[in-house]
Amino acid sequence: MAIESMTGFARAAGVAGIHAWAWEIRSVNARGLDVRVRVPPGFETLAEAARKRLGGAFARGTLHVNLSITSDAGPPRPRINEATLAGLLEAVARLPASATIRPPSFDALLGIRGVVELADEGEDALATLEAPLLAGLEAAVLGLKEARAGEGRALEALVTAHLASIARLTEEAERHPARGVEAVRERLAMQVQALLEASQALDPQRLHQEAALLAVKADIREEIDRLRAHVAALRALLDQGGPIGRKLDFLSQEFGREASTLCAKAGDAGLSRIGLELRTVVDQMREQVQNVE
Repeated sequence: MAIESMTGFARAAGVAGIHAWAWEIRSVNARGLDVRVRVPPGFETLAEAARKRLGGAFARGTLHVNLSITSDAGPPRPRINEATLAGLLEAVARLPASATIRPPSFDALLGIRGVVELADEGEDALATLEAPLLAGLEAAVLGLKEARAGEGRALEALVTAHLASIARLTEEAERHPARGVEAVRERLAMQVQALLEASQALDPQRLHQEAALLAVKADIREEIDRLRAHVAALRALLDQGGPIGRKLDFLSQEFGREASTLCAKAGDAGLSRIGLELRTVVDQMREQVQNVE
């Protein structure tokens, strides 16, 4: 299974009768899945259908979904709600006659809210458009899947290249002359001499303990072993595919910790250079994996 990016765009459009419609979906990075849908009034059931479909298709990302519908039917036509008007007239007729109360004019009655309405074609339009709109939604979802998959293939190539650089630098650190027995002995001798110069009161046992501690601090064996293990784990994740972005991000953080520790322990300009290059490559890789679903 391949990996997918969290960024992408898809559009599906069509015409049904006098109506033209278009679905647009834009996807960006997010910690989880956030689906935001906008539809015209009267099409709320399609908004729920879109949330459900996208929730089943994607695991992470903020998805901005918009449905637009235009019509050649012209502006909405006003109509009189005859039932409401009849009720008002009956109510007026039941009022007692009074010289101070004048009967209402039709202008006044038509000005009451609910008497005059704009023709609502939403229900009729939904009945006509529901099937093509659902088909268009499916096309847009599949288009977004393909767009994110294409971005994912590019990301995988970049991450694989960064991983190869990390593996190469790890082996360079393993083989570096500064890790040789003679080089380590020389550095320890210099550090022990510095301890002696700092304090003549150190007894041989304490000096032995300090030397052993310096040797442990200077050893990067554990960092190299962990870097190799992380390389193997990340390659296995890429082979697994699917929504692995969070795991990749976690491993990238672990790579960063080991590279920083290697720099701190280096004690040699050549090893320090390797450690700094490792940190640079790890940072570049982490920027990429944060786009992975």
